[in-house]
Amino acid sequence: MQIDIITIFPEYFGPLSVSLIGKAAERGDIRFTVHDLRRWTYDVHHTVDDSPFGGGPGMVMKPEPWGEALDSIAPAGADPLLVIPTPAGLSFSQQRAARYAAEPWLIFACGRYEGIDGRVADEARSRMRVEEVSIGDYVLAGGEPAVLVMTEAICRLLPGVLGNAESAADDSFGFGASSADAEVTGATSPGGPMAGLVEGPAYTRPRVWRDRQVPPVLLSGDHGAIARWRRDSALRRTAQNRPDLVARLVWADRAKAAGRDVAQAQPARSQPGQSELAQSELAQSEPAQSEGAQPQLAPRRVQSGQLDEHDLAVLAEAGFPVTGQDVAH
Repeated sequence: MQIDIITIFPEYFGPLSVSLIGKAAERGDIRFTVHDLRRWTYDVHHTVDDSPFGGGPGMVMKPEPWGEALDSIAPAGADPLLVIPTPAGLSFSQQRAARYAAEPWLIFACGRYEGIDGRVADEARSRMRVEEVSIGDYVLAGGEPAVLVMTEAICRLLPGVLGNAESAADDSFGFGASSADAEVTGATSPGGPMAGLVEGPAYTRPRVWRDRQVPPVLLSGDHGAIARWRRDSALRRTAQNRPDLVARLVWADRAKAAGRDVAQAQPARSQPGQSELAQSELAQSEPAQSEGAQPQLAPRRVQSGQLDEHDLAVLAEAGFPVTGQDVAH
């Protein structure tokens, strides 16, 4: 994978040379090139910003240096994906990280101040793919830390970067799309056992620390029981910390059981922190049913992104509503 980064602070990206990603770069699995935007400025002060048209506070990054930088890095006929970090962008998620990891060439454009002149993204779209992406509902001083976050999330999914390739499948959010997202987006795989969930707690030696013991099931050697415990822990933690994720799973599960399209059976109200997929696909709330009627769920084996009757019982014990009417409210 080739990753080009355009910034006015090239020194910000020293962390790319350390840890697993740094080792992958040393092997040549990832090629990082960091470009100083001021290279494409020609005045004595190397000016990259100016006051905004229409007035208002702050400064806006000028289009000329950005245009020349993109012309130089990705000439006509090139096919990179240009990613522009901005709090106004689409939400970055594990699913998006997995999609970016399949790209051979990424260019990141690190804005500063009040952002990059809007014409830069518009012009770039005429000759390459462009995505404006946000890593969260907060504002940073510039795009550099956002690019570090995205680069870490993307590159750790590349073959050979992690010491154990199965680690990514057991991560929170489960490597790529949940089954609900897979049906909406047409993804070929719904991801790992944590698809749509955050991971529960992990433990290591010693078995007893400050009178606190490791859960006995983890010492049992019963792989099926351990897998069940880990999923239960993930369900409880997700219900507590990310109820929006559980709501998506419950609604998608009931839609599947009722034979409806998942995209037409999403929760009617988005929650803080949801991905743009969750928010944009929140199409309609549950269609009306006869009073007291509930969709019937047949017991089935736990699969990635699916909920079985045991899952629903765990969620109920955790205080999460599992009926269609409760989830809607």
